[in-house]
Amino acid sequence: MPEPFVPPPYPYDRLDELKALADRHEGGVVDLSVGTPVDPPPAVVVDALAEASGARGYPPSVGTPAYREAASAWMARRLGATVDPAQVAACIGTKELVAGLPQLLRLRRPDRDTVLYPAISYPTYAMGARLAGCRAVPYTALDDIAEEDAARALCLWVNVPANPTGELGDLGAAAAWGRAQGVPVLSDECYVEFTWDGPRRTILEHGADGVLAVHSLSKRSNLAGARAGFYAGDGDLVHYLSEVRKHAGFMVPGPVQAAAVAAWGDDAHVDEQRERYWRRLQAMQAALADAGIEAPLPAGAFYLWVPAPDGDAWALARRLATEAGTLVSPGEFYGPAGADHVRIAVVQPDDRIALVAARLARRR
Repeated sequence: MPEPFVPPPYPYDRLDELKALADRHEGGVVDLSVGTPVDPPPAVVVDALAEASGARGYPPSVGTPAYREAASAWMARRLGATVDPAQVAACIGTKELVAGLPQLLRLRRPDRDTVLYPAISYPTYAMGARLAGCRAVPYTALDDIAEEDAARALCLWVNVPANPTGELGDLGAAAAWGRAQGVPVLSDECYVEFTWDGPRRTILEHGADGVLAVHSLSKRSNLAGARAGFYAGDGDLVHYLSEVRKHAGFMVPGPVQAAAVAAWGDDAHVDEQRERYWRRLQAMQAALADAGIEAPLPAGAFYLWVPAPDGDAWALARRLATEAGTLVSPGEFYGPAGADHVRIAVVQPDDRIALVAARLARRR
């Protein structure tokens, strides 16, 4: 008889002891462990949300025409990708989509049982596979994927820019691999606006056939609490998923859809946020360097992926909690291959980043 599923401890709950250590500092803990935006959303979005607060009736599960058109226009304007609004559908943020896609795809392809995902990555890719009763198989490079795993693959996840490493993988190669193998490629691009090395990129630059791009307003527009995102790409796949999700009752609330239209239509607030994150990345890198901790700047996203001295990530996390009153994430949260790093999310305001720097400086 199969063993019942027992949910593992949520990764960030494992930091409670270190959080208590960090909170002993005057001024309290500076939490850089979770990528939760704290900066204010743009006024135009807040206004749109308030003005739509009287919306009645069920909103369309797939997204209003305005929602889908705004997402399509944003992709054309910022990413150089032409996608018909009919190939765009709304989702309630993107975490629920990432976690739920394997189950929905398994209904479509019950003969396939394997979810391929980057060996160092956002833990929900693997958890989504487990929740669907699938095999979760990590990969380090496309060429390293075993033939038997490719033959059983339900989908392949890519993430550019990557969480936690900030790497910019080859999306064209991923799209080509998926088409050659007959495997849908799911491209999580929620950090695309925070691409530091070169232009923003999307898998849709390489055509929509067999691929989905997944986008969110949580990071881009500081709207994590609103839960608004979309998926776009292969017309047949978008249609299938949106029809199944309609039956399941997945809907972005009407007022949130109106706010999202305003958010996708405004780029100025994103450019301001880019400047904030880049400034904080540099400030945090400098503070760590002064404490003898080398932290390379990322190619994308707003995380520092920091090698731990002697490869002991938990020791470095404890040191930063004790000396700097800051909470960071040990790399094992993102897979065993990341166990010798910590991830630092520069999501706190400038004065809090400066407080961490001052605490480290006092230790010299």
